[in-house]
Amino acid sequence: MSEPRYAIYALPEPGSALDAFGRAVLGYDSASGEAVPQPPGLAEVTAGARVYGFHGTLKAPMRLAAGVDEAALLARAERLAAAHPPVEVGPLAVAALGRFLALVPVAPPPALGLFAAECVAAFEPLRAPLTEAERTKRRPERLSPRARALLDAWGYPHVFEEFRFHMTLTDALPEAAQADWHARLSEAFRDSGAGPLTLRSLGILRQDGQAPFRLLKRIHFEGG
Repeated sequence: MSEPRYAIYALPEPGSALDAFGRAVLGYDSASGEAVPQPPGLAEVTAGARVYGFHGTLKAPMRLAAGVDEAALLARAERLAAAHPPVEVGPLAVAALGRFLALVPVAPPPALGLFAAECVAAFEPLRAPLTEAERTKRRPERLSPRARALLDAWGYPHVFEEFRFHMTLTDALPEAAQADWHARLSEAFRDSGAGPLTLRSLGILRQDGQAPFRLLKRIHFEGG
């Protein structure tokens, strides 16, 4: 049996309009593990994203290092959250990132990048080294030299100056379909009533085998 993977994610507040929007688009609720009805056509373009649930990555999926258990991971998350104030992300908008669509901050605040960097560094001692297969999956040949260096050092290329906060909405789309899906999802997002995003907690998620990620624990920030 394969080792579980864990991820540290930014999640919308449960019961919020943003939470409902993300669950409906991806057709999955990572808190309950249940499928959610999707608007027509979305199931075919969200199959890969659905596995991860609606989120913004703070520490990418990882296996735990030898001698590190789930309790140690949760304890580290609780220590980080205990000292951290909420992070004001602000308004979001649908944008194209390469061939996929995501919600991104209209004006990313510096505090968001700093917080993501904190998370990368805080959980790094608990991460098992990448296997060759895991590294190959990141397609290092397509990365810039700096991004390859970050991948090898931190297990993920999109960290620190390469970080861009996003909440994925689709898989990679054919070029001819991007404009239509951008318009449809932008309209749905406007109609959802979701307001500006404030991060108030860390989401610790676990994946067993090839199953979708499930929320293990939501840990709320306690810092002033």
